[in-house]
Parts: sequence; C-alpha cells; structure tokens
Amino acid sequence: MDALEILFTASFWVAAIRIASPLIFATMGELICERAGVLNLGIEGIMTAGAFAGWFTVYAGGDLWTGVLVAALAGAMFGLLHATLTVPLGLSQHVVGIGVTLLATSLTYFIYRLALPEVTSPPKIEPFQPLPIPGLSKVPVLGEALFSQTPLTYLAFLTVAVVAWVLYRTPVGLAVRAAGENPSAVEAQGISVTAIRMGAVMVGSALMAVGGAFLTMSAFNSFFFEMINGRGWICIALVVFGSWRPGKALIGAILFAAFDAYQVRLQQMSGGIVPYQVFLMMPYALSILALILVARRATYPKALMIPYQKGER
Repeated sequence: MDALEILFTASFWVAAIRIASPLIFATMGELICERAGVLNLGIEGIMTAGAFAGWFTVYAGGDLWTGVLVAALAGAMFGLLHATLTVPLGLSQHVVGIGVTLLATSLTYFIYRLALPEVTSPPKIEPFQPLPIPGLSKVPVLGEALFSQTPLTYLAFLTVAVVAWVLYRTPVGLAVRAAGENPSAVEAQGISVTAIRMGAVMVGSALMAVGGAFLTMSAFNSFFFEMINGRGWICIALVVFGSWRPGKALIGAILFAAFDAYQVRLQQMSGGIVPYQVFLMMPYALSILALILVARRATYPKALMIPYQKGER
C-alpha cells in the first residue's frame, strides 16, 4: 500500500474520527467560552482533571456514564474558579488560565498518588465499546468510520449540532454572542453580562473535561500522566481556525486528527529511514500553516479578553 492509498482505507478514517473526538468536545467548550468574551487557557489542566475524574469514578465502582457526569462536574468547578477570577474580579485571563492549568494538573496528580500510592502501572477499567448503528455501519468506508464508533464519539458530533443550534437559534445563544461582541448592549437589555460569561465558562469547561474523559474511558482504558499531551492548546488553535464557528471548528478538528493518524502510518511505512520526530511534528506544522492562512480572515469576538464591569460604556 502506498502513501496515497492510506487516505482511502476505512481503518485510517476510523482512527481519525477517534482522535478527533476529544478535540471536538474541548474545542466546542473553548468556543463557548470565547464567544462569551473569555479566553480559557485552563483547558489543558481541565482536560487532565476530567480524564482522571471520569476514569477514577469508574475504577471506584461507578458506571461509565456516571464517570462522564463526574468529569463534567469537575470541569465545571474549575470553570467556576476561572470565571470568578476573570469575570467579576477582572483579573488577567492569560494569567488565570495558566494558573488553572497548573492547579488542575498538579491537583490531579496529587490525588492520583494519594489514592493509589502503591500502584506502579495504571489500573485499567472497562471502557466504552464500539456501538455500530444498524444499516449505516455497513456503508463502505464511511459507515465504519462514522457509524461504528463508541457512544462518546456520537455524543461529540451531537454536541457540535447542539452548540451551533443554541448559539444561532436561541435567545441564550444570542446573549452569549452579544456578551462577546458588545456587552453593554446585553446589559441594556437587563441581562447580566457577568452571569452569561460565568455560565458560558462553566459549560465550556465541563465540555473540556468530557474531552479529557474520552481519552481514559473510550480511546484508552487507564489514566497516565501527560496523556493530554498538548491537546488543549491545539483546541484553542482550532477555535481560531474555525473562525469561532462550530461547523468550521469541527472540520478543523477532523483535519488535524487526519494529519495525526496519517503520520503514524507514514512512520510505519518509512521503516525507520526518516527520524520519527519528523512525522510527529507534521500535524502541528500543518496546523500552524493552516492557522496562518485562515487567521488573517477570521473575525474574532470584539470583546474577547476585555473585562466588563456593570455600568461601563
């Protein structure tokens, strides 16, 4: 099989969709935050906390969906912390976000060592299993790639549709977008900008944590240190790539995942002739290039990263 033929195999696209799933959750979460005017750089740590919270809940005897819920709640709590410091108090979103990432990551590792002091290798759980959709899963290539995935992957795609519908078809979505564009107009309508922004950050952070939980409960079956591996930062770039629109951000996540899946297969084909680090950097280099090309035309929320106090004009 040559390098081009890989792109037309079902196994390649199955892997790409699986790799994209946690990115989709976290990207939608970051998009909601930024649409409301808040840059959430705590995403990397929140994904780590969600990965651990979901996995540990199942390891302790809970079912898988309870693990997803606990992960979302853990993410929402870190989101509440982030929102409290950046929205009503108006602290630097950059500094607070990095602080939340450091806190969430360090706290997660501390709790892991506290709960499992004698463990030398990560304990395993029984993760979500693929759930083929009758009829659709039999479609060549596309069926196996899209309709033979785990329930969390289906939930990721459903999340994109729900986020898009809420943002563009509901009064709540209009308020969120207005909070990121013209918060004084939101206040003029008698709506609390603080409440909208804090709520958006909490919901967005919950989705980020579910993205982390996907890794320990669907992609893999255990928790290990550094497993997020920069995915949170990629999601921030994907929001910009998608011009703060859910549909475009989804395409960006799938493209990045396809690059990632492709480099793994190219490594196998090269036979060690080319250093593997070259292949590892490919998806990131291509992402940077795509970001440069797209970001010039992107229209960002006008009030992004700008603190707002009631009564300001």
